[in-house]
Amino acid sequence: MNDDGILIIDKPADWTSHDVVAKLRGLLKTRRIGHTGTLDPFATGVLVMCVNRATRLVQFLTAEDKEYVATMRLGFATDTGDLTGKPIGEVVDASHITAADVESVLPRFRGLIQQTPPMYSAKKIDGKKLYELARRGETVERAAITVEIQELEVVSGAVGGFTLRVVCSSGTYIRTLAEDIGKVLGVGAHLIALRRTRAGRHTLAEAHKLEALAEAVPQLIAMPAALNFPTFAVSDGERDSLWHGKILRREASVGFAQCVDATGQLIALVEYLTEKKGWQPRVVFHVQTNA
Repeated sequence: MNDDGILIIDKPADWTSHDVVAKLRGLLKTRRIGHTGTLDPFATGVLVMCVNRATRLVQFLTAEDKEYVATMRLGFATDTGDLTGKPIGEVVDASHITAADVESVLPRFRGLIQQTPPMYSAKKIDGKKLYELARRGETVERAAITVEIQELEVVSGAVGGFTLRVVCSSGTYIRTLAEDIGKVLGVGAHLIALRRTRAGRHTLAEAHKLEALAEAVPQLIAMPAALNFPTFAVSDGERDSLWHGKILRREASVGFAQCVDATGQLIALVEYLTEKKGWQPRVVFHVQTNA
């Protein structure tokens, strides 16, 4: 098995993302494991794990968009924004709210919107995680952030609760989205279920259950297949130049691309620089050659 690559996990409920990292460190016998986006303990679904040298891809994979199926209960908010918290404010009857009512307010949440990070989140302020402050009963001012909701729709509903499908930018708080929808409806809301169905190009179809990994660890996804970047095949000479930080000459573009050698191994991630009219190596991966 290639020791460098990506493993997609279907995170179970009641596990933290760090719990999954710790479990995989034991199964894969390596400390070099990282993930590309935290899931709350109550949430389930796609968790992209980077193993060994693939941990250098985390910064690129983290920024990719995400897709969720989220079920919210109407009638009251909680201090955590989900079913693990305590009710806050008045509990009201939301049985009159229909799917059409929910759908009618969703347009104002599509596109670029402002969100205030919840106190129960891993975001840091002055070096301290917000959830650590929240557990001590502290509340601090949080600056609003801009996120993008690309798709948002009601997929099912029943009295007092509705399930939404959300496609959004990295960094979006689905708990906050549900809370804000509840506020607009005038009845309060919190999440009772959250499942990430996609992170970037990786979906639940590729995901492995943790219990299955105890029997056999599957082949890792190769690093080039994990990235949604244009791909350049480079010669041995270009490979050596990239390893020495030299500019790669290819057609002009924007953003990042990946360079692979004749065997398909990832050699470098490069960024196009207009002022240099070429691609600057940003991350390089040295591989053994037969030379």
